[in-house]
Amino acid sequence: MSEPEYHEDEALARASQGDREAFGQLYERYAERIFNYVYYRTGNLHDAEDLTARVFQRAMNHIRSYTNRGAPFSAWLYRIAHNLVANWHRDRSRKQEIAIDDLPILPAKGDHPERNLVRSQEQDALLRIIRALPPERQNLLILKFVEGMSNAEIGKIMGRSEGAVKSLYHRTLLALRDQLEDQNLSLEGE
Repeated sequence: MSEPEYHEDEALARASQGDREAFGQLYERYAERIFNYVYYRTGNLHDAEDLTARVFQRAMNHIRSYTNRGAPFSAWLYRIAHNLVANWHRDRSRKQEIAIDDLPILPAKGDHPERNLVRSQEQDALLRIIRALPPERQNLLILKFVEGMSNAEIGKIMGRSEGAVKSLYHRTLLALRDQLEDQNLSLEGE
């Protein structure tokens, strides 16, 4: 007989009392999102898998001390992930890039090879520019565009007000636009 599916609050309450099945349900809800966040920050599949496992191991070890302070449980997980990724970068003292060959680029019907090559080069340049941003700006872009989070949700994760997130987002997009223009690139649709 399988365990019932718990609402997040109930799963948290049970997990904080040592219920591993309830923690497993929390893991199932958030593992993919945390993995995506870590992968985009590290650019390495194996390190992302390892760090994601460490995020949930740390969360399981400290779930008894988790306190709901008005932010969603996912904010706590992202904070753990952020700290582990920061330590990972510090230990390596260099940032890694995702090789453009690792990104799936599927040609659209009727696309010409030349157009695909240009798009690939533009994506490579954009990734380099994003990877050169400060970590908090990379976090913002990942949470906004990869995870699809609202400014309020991002603010809870980053420990900033919604207005501060909007401001950082605006400054980040302006900086990206300026750097793209410096390299004579443009984003599609501009």
